[in-house]
Formats: sequence, C-alpha cells, structure tokens
Amino acid sequence: MAVSRILAPHPTQLTQRLPPAEKVIMGIDPGTQIMGYAVIEVRGQHVDVRCYDVINLKALGTAANHAVKLKRIFSRMLELIDEYLPDELAIEAPFYGVNVQSMLKLGRAQGVAIAACLSRDIPFVEYAPTKVKQAVTGSGAADKEQVARILRQTLSLPPIAEASKFLDATDALAVALCHHYQQGNNAKAGTKSWGKFLEDNPARTLASTTTTAAPRRAAPRPK
Repeated sequence: MAVSRILAPHPTQLTQRLPPAEKVIMGIDPGTQIMGYAVIEVRGQHVDVRCYDVINLKALGTAANHAVKLKRIFSRMLELIDEYLPDELAIEAPFYGVNVQSMLKLGRAQGVAIAACLSRDIPFVEYAPTKVKQAVTGSGAADKEQVARILRQTLSLPPIAEASKFLDATDALAVALCHHYQQGNNAKAGTKSWGKFLEDNPARTLASTTTTAAPRRAAPRPK
C-alpha cells in the first residue's frame, strides 16, 4: 500500500494568519533503507510542521547497490531543499551497532545528506539519538513509538493510518524539534540559507564550479 505524504496546511493559508517564519529547519533521520525527513517553520516559540515523510530506498529494488542509494539520497535532498528552502539542517548522528558494515553505510548516507545541504550553503548540526529523545520525550531511552506519540501531542499532528510506516519520519521531526529547543545556541549552526543565497545572487546559476588549490611551496632544505 502506498504511503501518503503528510503535509501541513497550504502555505497560502498560513500566511493569512501567521507572520513570516523566522527560521525553517529541516530534520533528517539517516537510513540506508528508509530515510526520514521533516521540515518545520519557527516563529518565536510557535512551531508549524510543513511536512514529514520518508525517502523509501527499498523502492529501488534489491538489485540496487549502495552507490545507487547514495545518489538517490543526494538528488532527493536537493529537491527538498529547493522546495522548502531550509535555513538549517539538523541531522541525527549514526549510532554504534554490532554490525560495523551497516554503521559504515549509515555514515555514508548521513554524509551524502549533509553534502547536499553544504552544496546549497546550508549549515548543519548533528545530534546524538539519546539527546534527541531526551529533548522531545524527557527520556534518552524512549523508543520510536513513544517519540511519535509525544510529537502528536506536542505539535497537534493529525492521526496517521499507517503510523508504523512513518516512525522514521517522526524521528526526523524529533531531530528538527530538538534543534529548535536549542534556541540557536549550538555554535555549529550559522545563519546563511539557500533562500538567502538565491536572493543575494539572482544571476548565479546552479552549475557546479571547481576550485584549484594553490600549489604548496616546498619546505627549504636544511643547510
């Protein structure tokens, strides 16, 4: 069964009753099979959920190798960035598991998501899973179901018929909310955004550029 995307009210409806967002935060829960993402708009202490959903890498089929999945993550992240124009990215750090290979693949997936944001000049902040759970539920040992339940109460989210399929999406929403709770105190987060970049550089194309590093001088030989 296809999973329907969860969206907040249309932006035109929000602008009629709310001032412009002070900050747009994208949250990411990295994964090599399912990657969760969420976007929230912050106005003071008021939070509006723009969307939360998943990138289903299983849909690529069993024949897809790891490189194909990484490419899909990168391209989908760029699409989301261009659609929602986030000011900052909050991403969950990979946790250490028994399977070292799985952890390495998870780290690559996280790195590709970060690279997509950096390619758009968007700063990122990384949060440990326990910190995210602690910030949202009050317990660093909370499971996915508890996180989802607290988020539905805190953010007044509509009921989800296929809630179990959206646990990665609600995890991503928790990461974004955790970042908001930090109130910008994390030194890694900057203020540049992709939207601001487009505003300041209207003639700038999205074509990739290469930078050639200056040749290093050889150290003087000892006399």
